[in-house]
Amino acid sequence: MPAALLGLVSALVYGSADFVGGVASRRIGPVRTTATGAVSGLVLLLIALPFVGGVWSASAVGWGALSGAVGTVAVALLYACLALGPMSILSPLTALVSAVVPLAWGLIGGDRFAPIGYVALGLALVAVVLVGFVPERGAVRPSGRALLMAVAAGALIGVFLILLDQTPADSGLVPLIANRTVNGAIMWTVVGILVLRARGGAGGAGFTRRGAALAAGAGLLDASANVLILLGLRIGELSTMSVLVALYPAGTILLAAFVLRERIAAVQWVGLVLAITAAGMLSVA
Repeated sequence: MPAALLGLVSALVYGSADFVGGVASRRIGPVRTTATGAVSGLVLLLIALPFVGGVWSASAVGWGALSGAVGTVAVALLYACLALGPMSILSPLTALVSAVVPLAWGLIGGDRFAPIGYVALGLALVAVVLVGFVPERGAVRPSGRALLMAVAAGALIGVFLILLDQTPADSGLVPLIANRTVNGAIMWTVVGILVLRARGGAGGAGFTRRGAALAAGAGLLDASANVLILLGLRIGELSTMSVLVALYPAGTILLAAFVLRERIAAVQWVGLVLAITAAGMLSVA
């Protein structure tokens, strides 16, 4: 499967994980959702490891663990900045930065394309902004703090991809297992702190069977997306994967349209068409 197609599919799966995780967060909260998803994703990776394989090494574990820590901070910043709003500005800004940082790293590191490839990358960046645009009535200008958090979240998501790209080619799923282990350890520590605070009088959403099941499903989708991303990085260029992965809002809005009957804005349809066009161009670049 071409790297461009892997990038596009991973973005759709990644966006689907965000959608399911968002539904779960309404029931049990974002922290518990992320923590539960870390466990289910880790279980999936451990089950797949004997079939996929991978050489355990300090490099594989180290880069994977570091990507897990960076990814955790990135998600926390993303949730925080979107909570401040407006999403119509902060969401596409975060996605754009998450694409530009590893794109620049890859090009500086020697990634090269035919002329059509550079045109495709430009189209894909435009698509990232359009797909990530969330129409809001009466949206106000974001505060400086929200803008900084959005840029930081996007940059760290980009760093996450760069770190995965550093993992040894023979490491298989080992870096992702290290990633999930670190992510789960951090998130369950946070859950424990929240539980202690709740006993002291602080409120918060608790676990429900339905919410936990949705969170576990989100974790499975997220882990699957990470596997696709890692495969794409192994056979393709960081530049290509970073831009296409940043199209992850496409999976979210498509599921929201089919499941929740939410309307897809015209500008988002344009972004989806551009994304598919750019992926096709990159596959032959």
